[in-house]
Amino acid sequence: MLAMIISLFLLPACAPWRSQGTTRKETHTPSSETMTTPVSRSIDLPKPKTKGALTLEEAIAKRRSVREFEPTPLTLEEISQLLWAAQGITHPGGYRSAPSAGALYPLEVYAVLAEGVYHYDPQAHRLNLQAQGDLRPALHAAALYQDSVLEAPAVFVIAAVYQRTAQKYGRERSPRYVHLEAGHASQNLLLQAVALDLGAVPIGAFYDDQVQEVLDLAGDQQPLYLIPVGHPRR
Repeated sequence: MLAMIISLFLLPACAPWRSQGTTRKETHTPSSETMTTPVSRSIDLPKPKTKGALTLEEAIAKRRSVREFEPTPLTLEEISQLLWAAQGITHPGGYRSAPSAGALYPLEVYAVLAEGVYHYDPQAHRLNLQAQGDLRPALHAAALYQDSVLEAPAVFVIAAVYQRTAQKYGRERSPRYVHLEAGHASQNLLLQAVALDLGAVPIGAFYDDQVQEVLDLAGDQQPLYLIPVGHPRR
């Protein structure tokens, strides 16, 4: 079925990322060199910052949908900050950056990069390899050949496991809560992109089953949003 998810919070990854570096271990930590090491199964992300160069009001005012990107890769720090904004842990009790009905957290977030598809683990603030290789061309086709999906150095994918919410709120009501939560998380990511001087665009038009197949998602995970992010083409 062609997904045409329209978030109530609609506002406005792929090439190798530029990082402050990584070591040649299975689990990587940042240093000051370009990411040139082999694809790793697990990547520890840099600690996110809680203070930036823009105020919230400035980020809201500057937010626009950006669909054309430079090929410049994102840094590991930028990827870290974007993922944290979408679903990062912000409280010792495990609460996240976006509100969730019943704190059940049905969302799963993926970063589609040139090296492969990575799943974000909020508890460890870590990326875990989901599938190796540049899957942007296949994702581009699944998203009706929207060029931003192919050109962006990173595409963030928000998927949902409806059953996590349904176990408390029922099958009829839970989709509304899950979709609202996807809107919250997407808005956070979009505003964080602005604060990092990056461009982004939320995409809801794609073939669900094709995106699931491309990303090798678990059967109970439904893709809701694709969000290409990169340096805007000037």
